[in-house]
Amino acid sequence: MTDYLQAVFAMLGPGEERFADPAAWLNLEEELGRELPTDYQQIVDAYAPVQINGHLSLSHPASDWWNLGEEIRSASQTWSASAWESYVTGPDDDPRVFCNVPQLSFGTAEGLVRLAATDQGAAVFGAPQVHGFSDGVVVQGEEGDWVGHPMTFAEWLYRYLIGEQMAGWDSATFYPGPVLLEYLPTAPGQRTRDAHGPERGM
Repeated sequence: MTDYLQAVFAMLGPGEERFADPAAWLNLEEELGRELPTDYQQIVDAYAPVQINGHLSLSHPASDWWNLGEEIRSASQTWSASAWESYVTGPDDDPRVFCNVPQLSFGTAEGLVRLAATDQGAAVFGAPQVHGFSDGVVVQGEEGDWVGHPMTFAEWLYRYLIGEQMAGWDSATFYPGPVLLEYLPTAPGQRTRDAHGPERGM
């Protein structure tokens, strides 16, 4: 059985852990009223704030810039006021159905919490359950389509990086070679710094 967290670390290479801070996670979880997945926290602690392969962005709760808590709050307000239901065509793509909730909420203990986003318009959420799987992943793709992934965030990220269709309809994109890590600036005067994971033989 694949250890997807270790597979992600092997693909991305050693992390820098610039902002690893247990207190920041505890404060965020207290605000949300729920725990965030441990594997997600470990990946974020290792690399964030970062943009991966030019598209997928991860933020950190302890960073003043690209702050995860602020982004969750902002995204939750935006999504709560959005017409997200207009993209639902039936039970198969209705997040209320595959998350087993009567009403969908954002940034709450029972709802969707924004974990990551792409510059192509996809939003990646964590949910208490997806198709009965605890702490699954929900994505609204750039076309507005909803899909539930009954898997850990680490598995979702691994599959995203090997080019599977994980960020919505027609989203599969594979970038051969080492994964590109763009470490985002976190203070005035800093610039984005590029790094690469190890050779993948892909």
